[in-house]
Amino acid sequence: MDRTAWRRSSTCRARPIGDVLRRHGLSRLADRDRPTGIPIRYVRKRPGELLHIDVKKLGRIPDGGGHRFRGRGCGTPRAHAGYDFIHQAIDDASRVAYVAVFDDERGPTCAAFLRQAGAFFARLGVRIERVMTDNALNYRRSRDFSEAMVELGSRHKPIKPFQPWVNGKSERFNRTMAEEWAYARPYASNAERLAALQPWVYDYNHRRPHTALGGLTPMQFLVNNVSVNHI
Repeated sequence: MDRTAWRRSSTCRARPIGDVLRRHGLSRLADRDRPTGIPIRYVRKRPGELLHIDVKKLGRIPDGGGHRFRGRGCGTPRAHAGYDFIHQAIDDASRVAYVAVFDDERGPTCAAFLRQAGAFFARLGVRIERVMTDNALNYRRSRDFSEAMVELGSRHKPIKPFQPWVNGKSERFNRTMAEEWAYARPYASNAERLAALQPWVYDYNHRRPHTALGGLTPMQFLVNNVSVNHI
């Protein structure tokens, strides 16, 4: 087979594949979740319709800085400093985020965070209708978490087992938070890193445009659409 005939036959073979991908809405990289490659199949239309909740566990930075600050082999302290549990809630429609730091991820702590997140969105005029979490016992089997859900007038929507991509917006936010805050630069102490968290969250909500929101920031999208779900 000459080169021209080979190119023609290769093109003919490729075209049906492209047609199949377009038919299933998978022809663009923007239609897939970056970390998992799973197709993104839904976006809620109004703020408060669905809230994604998750926890990011971070090792605390020892006094004097870890290896990112001091460099490897420069006497980085070996003593384990424990963990910070970064609880985060993401509104599915607007991507507005609420973040708080706790010492654990037990049921009562998750319930306290849910109440804080509900109060945060209530101040913005948004009522939380449903809450999506993974299947951890601190969500599914916690009486405290269930009571907090009832107080907010919300319904719990745990993801199906072994399908973490369903809660993909939380997974993507965890990755963004790690890249742009937790590991964005060396920190001399854990307190210094924690002090940088809320300013970063503010920038994420108010100053960081999202292509999925048509170039709006999360807070701009929420303000423009909040009237359909006010308290």
